[in-house]
Amino acid sequence: GIAPARALAFATLRETFERDAFTERAFRAGAERLGLDGRERAQAQRLAYGAVQRRGTSDAAIERLAGRSTRLLAPPVLAALRLGLYELLFSDRTPDHAAVDQPVELVKGAGAAHASGLVNAVLRRAARERAELTAALLEDDSTPEAAAVAHSAPLWLARLWWAALGAAAARSLLAACNEPPEVAMRVSAGADRGALLARLREAGVEAGAPAGGWPLASAETIVIEGRTGEALPAMVAAGELTPQSRGSAAVVGVLDPREGEHLLDLCAGPGIKTGQIAARMGDRGEVISIELDPGRAEEVAAQATRLGLRSVTVIEADATSMEMAPGFDRILLDAPCSDLGALASRPDARWRKSPKTIERLVAIQEQGLFRAARLLRPGGTLVYA
Repeated sequence: GIAPARALAFATLRETFERDAFTERAFRAGAERLGLDGRERAQAQRLAYGAVQRRGTSDAAIERLAGRSTRLLAPPVLAALRLGLYELLFSDRTPDHAAVDQPVELVKGAGAAHASGLVNAVLRRAARERAELTAALLEDDSTPEAAAVAHSAPLWLARLWWAALGAAAARSLLAACNEPPEVAMRVSAGADRGALLARLREAGVEAGAPAGGWPLASAETIVIEGRTGEALPAMVAAGELTPQSRGSAAVVGVLDPREGEHLLDLCAGPGIKTGQIAARMGDRGEVISIELDPGRAEEVAAQATRLGLRSVTVIEADATSMEMAPGFDRILLDAPCSDLGALASRPDARWRKSPKTIERLVAIQEQGLFRAARLLRPGGTLVYA
């Protein structure tokens, strides 16, 4: 039979590319429906996220091996091939026979039995010619076109970074987009970082202080290596730790909020930085959080409640057009962004963006920046992130 982990990865691929669902949400809903947890769920997530992320490379392999455009293939056939090729080219944990046979069964189960021969032939050939495929598709990133295939990125993005940053930096960035993202946590105000580290290590979680180079965030940050276990979610629920990347924590380091000040956090959802700002102020002063999206505004309020912060006021409004009295000591504008710096942590993000998205965002960012500047007191600090 078909392994539940593969069935879920296949369903997630189809939801993402056929129904434009967000991979993370489609995966979560599917895992709950199938009742998958523990190791099976982790395997399903690795396959689903990996196959979505590596679509660019897989599609180039499909066109090379099947001798036709991916646009001519039925959606379930394409999903099965993307899953099989991901396992054959990128997952050394899967035996070849499973990477070939299971997609064939998935295609039959999806009502496309007529195409099971094609899936079988393409995947068998990929297994046979893996060394040649790897050399042709993964080892050459000398041009934007080759790099888009090797690092599985949209061609427009490879060209944009090539032009803006030069070939070496563009290659390095594209490669980083496929590395597992670092898991970092912020230690809550008043919690003992050393004691939390000791408790995590006792529970078998590899945790430590970040390696050098991040003075703005490192004093509050713990970096987790490997599996998170049960202890970590419990500490997050108890308000002792908050999931937050080092880059995000460093932004509040630059803002440098002080006790008793009057602060404004624009585009605040989901409220991770709002909580950090209020904690750095010892919860003394005033933090006004502006968030347009009602769901994200609720998350900001929930973060403040979880951390027991009283100095936070959440307002649902549009940061680019709202009217407020000026005179804030410090303002953080964490502007709506292209997400191009977070492609490693969101498997489908690279396939959702376009140059038009970026042009539209630039205008919104500019409006937000001028609005923020008008609300600052003379001599105050405005951080644009």
